[in-house]
Amino acid sequence: MDKAKGFMAEFKKFISRGNVVDMAVGVVVGGAFTGIVNSLVKDIIMPMIGMLFGGIDFTGLKYVITPAEGDVAEAAIYYGNFIQNIVNFLLVAFAIFIVIKAMNSFHKKKEEAAPPPPPPVDPDDVVLLREIRDLLKKD
Repeated sequence: MDKAKGFMAEFKKFISRGNVVDMAVGVVVGGAFTGIVNSLVKDIIMPMIGMLFGGIDFTGLKYVITPAEGDVAEAAIYYGNFIQNIVNFLLVAFAIFIVIKAMNSFHKKKEEAAPPPPPPVDPDDVVLLREIRDLLKKD
């Protein structure tokens, strides 16, 4: 019974850490973002690419292995869906790259905007000793 309590306590500690919550938010936002990118690819980009290639609908491209006969459905390789998924992946990767690049440039600007810390204020005796040192170096 002690093992179960230890396991549950460890799980509770793990789940209550901030990184897990951040990851969960990222997964939810990523899922929504994927839907937007899939719509962009399916409804906007792929029709334009299809027009460039003579009106081809990529999702309909397939290689039929065995044609349909009676109640038996055809067996086919849908390579058009594969092409579309590659385009989806490339666009999602590109969009994530742009977002991360923008975030990095924002962080750099924020770091550059921070003023340098003021020089430390030396007590009078330190200033006097430095002046003596400088005078001795001249001689």
